[in-house]
Amino acid sequence: MKKYYTRACNFFYGKLSIELVNQKKTFPLNGNKEISFSKIEIISRNSKKIISLNDIKKLSKNLKKKIKNDIKIIIKKNKNFSNLDFKKIINIMGVLNLTPDSFSDGGKFIKKKKAEEHAKNLFEYGADIVDVGGESTRPGSKSISKKKEWNRIEKIVKKISKKIPLSLDTRKADIMNKGIKLGVKLINDVSGLSYDVKTIEVLKKSKSPFVIQHSQGTPENMQDNPKYKNELLDIYDFFEEKIKFIRSKGINHNNIILDPGIGFGKNLKHNMNLIKNISIFHTLGFPILLGLSRKKFIKELSGKNDTKKRMGGTIASSLYSMMQGVQVLRVHDVNDLMQSIKVFKQLVRS
Repeated sequence: MKKYYTRACNFFYGKLSIELVNQKKTFPLNGNKEISFSKIEIISRNSKKIISLNDIKKLSKNLKKKIKNDIKIIIKKNKNFSNLDFKKIINIMGVLNLTPDSFSDGGKFIKKKKAEEHAKNLFEYGADIVDVGGESTRPGSKSISKKKEWNRIEKIVKKISKKIPLSLDTRKADIMNKGIKLGVKLINDVSGLSYDVKTIEVLKKSKSPFVIQHSQGTPENMQDNPKYKNELLDIYDFFEEKIKFIRSKGINHNNIILDPGIGFGKNLKHNMNLIKNISIFHTLGFPILLGLSRKKFIKELSGKNDTKKRMGGTIASSLYSMMQGVQVLRVHDVNDLMQSIKVFKQLVRS
């Protein structure tokens, strides 16, 4: 039996969006009237078609039922957790890498005083949560011992977790467990909960919110010719199966965020297709997180205009993603992105 996927599209924002929702011409995304949609794309492995909401009634009985159920999920409100407010259009996750070898800021914040100062700045600039990591997962990086990883982050997590909402970027169950005990509010595992078999038990016992990220392979080999039948639908199916798996293990809460993992086992074509069609993941019913900041795809697209910080590409792709309803953006340069978001919001609200 052919499987169909539903992607919300043709979005509206701000004052116009609110007016259209009130006139019942659009549906609010995640219950937020400030961002709404008037069309859907019906996708299968060998076809795709965009239709207006009014044309749903013309579909076959089974497909119509499927689409209507999907839309119920897309317009349902997400509950807030981990200091993230899903009633607003966007949340910001600031990046604090306590590593000597992360791809763009390795070594900058390994001293405790600099790390603490940077975390405070990220939060004051507008980050809703700060993502702390002690192990680089850049392409080509190798895993380090849990002892070394914990030694890098322990002091700073202890110092700031009571003042600033923290997310913990780790693949290791023991690190997760220690971080949760110190007050970490969110677990961000780039391996999609697959690296450490003990991860599920830690998350189940603690009932901690977490991010499921998709990655193909490991950081050491993930960029060695990644392949998909259809990256968009393959990753959608991955999330669907992962949710079924964690439910089967007794994790029943909905404090879960989905991250398709830009740059984690994807080439330029894969990354572009995911960003362009990111709104398909709303149909799974969980908030979407994207890490676009300073990523290689910006260099590949900009060519000779590439810069070390890649702020132009980060802001452009972040605003585009926000226009597709992405709820969380993981970024290094919080102040610059917040500036762009404030300008964008004012323009669409006027």
